[in-house]
Amino acid sequence: MANSKWREVGVGLVVPVVVVALWQAAAMAGLVNPQVLPSPLAVLEKWIAYLLPMQPYDPAAGAPAAGSWLLWAVSGELITDSIGSLYRVVLGFVIGAGLALPLGLAMGAQPRVYAWLNPLVQLLRPIPPIAYIPLSILWFGLGNPPAVFLIALGAFFPVLMNTIAGVRQVDGIYLRAARNLGASGSTMFLRVILPAAVPYILSGVRIGIGTAFIVVIVSEMIAVNNGLGFRILEAREYFWSDKIIAGMISIGMIGLAIDVAMNKLNNHLLRWHRGLENQ
Repeated sequence: MANSKWREVGVGLVVPVVVVALWQAAAMAGLVNPQVLPSPLAVLEKWIAYLLPMQPYDPAAGAPAAGSWLLWAVSGELITDSIGSLYRVVLGFVIGAGLALPLGLAMGAQPRVYAWLNPLVQLLRPIPPIAYIPLSILWFGLGNPPAVFLIALGAFFPVLMNTIAGVRQVDGIYLRAARNLGASGSTMFLRVILPAAVPYILSGVRIGIGTAFIVVIVSEMIAVNNGLGFRILEAREYFWSDKIIAGMISIGMIGLAIDVAMNKLNNHLLRWHRGLENQ
């Protein structure tokens, strides 16, 4: 099992390694403008500088040697920016999912509630969170509140729609069997409907947290003065292409880590579900 996992990881790395090698070769051959598309080594240098803490300047030792990548432009902003972005993602996601989950359960289990609220939900659902940026700034000002609002909005609808689908698509055989055994309404909901809907709910959670991470980058470019999105926008203003790409790679790495963690959590919580027994 362990060998197959590592083999899968190795296969997944083939295409990225080839792309990076071709990118580096094109940069070394002078086929691309380094100001527009810096080489992977330049991006790595900037990413390390973005990651490490500020190096103190020792007058007795003199200035760092020219071209010293370890001490060059070391700012240590990456950790702070990542923590700021993750804080907004977690807070916004908890708010959005915390509101969507009970509402989705109610709409899925109660046809009358579904009939009342579904038209409003279907009206608001296609509107992207980005469209709410002007209103969020008018309502909440600048700083974390508008960003958290947008993230909560981005996470709300994936969790809501998957929860509704999960509850409404419970197999009728389970419901009839529970009724024949004399299950009450609360027992039916807690012991039959909710467990059967869990795979859908967890899929919505996974999609919702991915959407929340996308929205946080956009919101940080508008309303806050730190975070990965803000730093990319700052780098664009100074035409620091290497820092822009370093920030994008950081976003991709954090997003991948979140998705892998969510996938493992889903598999752990759904050990009982058919098809996951051997995972």
